[in-house]
Amino acid sequence: MMNLIHWRLYVAIVECGSISAGAARCGITQSGASQAIAQMEHVLGAALLLRERGRISPTPFGARALEHARAMLAELGQLQALARAQRAPAAPSLRVAGFASSRPWLAPRLRAFERAHPDTGVVWLEGGDEEVEAWLAAGTVDLGVVLDPAPELDATVFGEDEWLAVLPPALARPQARDIALAELLALPFVLATGGCWLHAQRLAERAGLAIADLRLQVRDWSSAWALVRDGAGASLLPASVLPAERDGVQVLPLQPRLQRRFALVAAEHPAPAARQLRRFLDEAISGATGAR
Repeated sequence: MMNLIHWRLYVAIVECGSISAGAARCGITQSGASQAIAQMEHVLGAALLLRERGRISPTPFGARALEHARAMLAELGQLQALARAQRAPAAPSLRVAGFASSRPWLAPRLRAFERAHPDTGVVWLEGGDEEVEAWLAAGTVDLGVVLDPAPELDATVFGEDEWLAVLPPALARPQARDIALAELLALPFVLATGGCWLHAQRLAERAGLAIADLRLQVRDWSSAWALVRDGAGASLLPASVLPAERDGVQVLPLQPRLQRRFALVAAEHPAPAARQLRRFLDEAISGATGAR
């Protein structure tokens, strides 16, 4: 039997890269976590994790299951947020939206804001970058994280992420220090979107190029990495999502280099509490920038 606790543990293990770290995040013992994963694999009839040289990574099936697990947990989080709002309707609630890879930076700062302002709750909504921009335009959310903001937006950039080519061993270029986007797109290719509008296909279109041999398209960055590692093709991924252990996968910068920028944007007519949160986050961004 499986439940959401099992899937939360599985996601934690994949994100942490080890059973012990994933178990610690979920507040259980390593042996308990190992037993839970073994039970899940038995019920599913398929392996979720590869255990190689002391490193944990998802199998191709596990990478696909990871996407569904994250979606389930995101839905649960939104249901819980709705329930909290229902229990305390008088308390002002702010909605902050972003895509999955922006959450690790924002989450601890949103919690810090809630501790400093206990009368104001913050609800996190996760979506693709196009969805976030639509929510901001409609006033559905108070603050949102956008990619590569337009110059006319009142945006506070809080992070940059380089696009990197990832090549399986069969396509590796041992002597290369970088690779042109056109050369990368000519290879058998695994397209990962990360749930965002801005991905390899959009970058190709901007450059007047096209993916010549699209083998697979997936939403999750880690799924694309697993497929590249298993030889399905090359891909283009943000540096921040790459694992520390490369397992024979070659990682090359593009020539010329390409980056994406994360920025915080407020809705057109923010409430006073939303302006307060924006100032709080802007100060956190300024502090982080000054500490570099």
